[in-house]
Amino acid sequence: MPAASTKLRMLAVSVIASLTVTGCQALDDAGRVVGRADLVNDLAARLDRALELTYSADYHLPGGQTASIAQAQEPARSAYSYPGGKLTVTAEATTQCEIAGGRTTCTLTPPPTTASKPSVAVFAEAKRRGMVTPPVVVGMLTAAALDPDAVIGQSDTTVAGHHATCVDVDRAGEDFTACVTTEGVLGSFTGQVDGKAVEVALSRYSETVDGSVFDLPAGAGVVDRRPNGS
Repeated sequence: MPAASTKLRMLAVSVIASLTVTGCQALDDAGRVVGRADLVNDLAARLDRALELTYSADYHLPGGQTASIAQAQEPARSAYSYPGGKLTVTAEATTQCEIAGGRTTCTLTPPPTTASKPSVAVFAEAKRRGMVTPPVVVGMLTAAALDPDAVIGQSDTTVAGHHATCVDVDRAGEDFTACVTTEGVLGSFTGQVDGKAVEVALSRYSETVDGSVFDLPAGAGVVDRRPNGS
């Protein structure tokens, strides 16, 4: 099992422990705590499974823009495309590409140390450009579960023909609705991320991936910041 997957499961366990060991509480408060723990655990388990999948997913963004996520195994690698940029993570490098003035520049940095899965910080640029990624959603849900004033509801829906479980979070400064498919893929997200309105919706899901999606964009300039440029 990938190390990132194990870390995620450990995070869910620690969150559940912190939520359930609460001392004396009113019955309705206890019910809310258990509900939050269940939601975090369910989302963590789905993402855990999804980390081991090969799939590609396309998303609609506001204004007719699009984004995509592609993930493959053996070797493990992933690619996230969004307006104005692209993030690719392989065993060789973490590659951040930006498009400006009609020119694409890609910066290569050392790969993540755990199963080619990037940290949440790596997704900052994608988030800034309107694409919220699964690790970011998990982090937001976990933070909400730890907030005693947050109100979290659950519902079911269908996104791009796939069943999904949705969580509605009402939290000071960070209200959002996130839907995750049965496969563990982000189905949709609507809400505030770092004070900015974000909306994404799954438009296509496939269990196959075109290997070229992990390549550098044609004609891109390359800045290699890995040790020894390797």
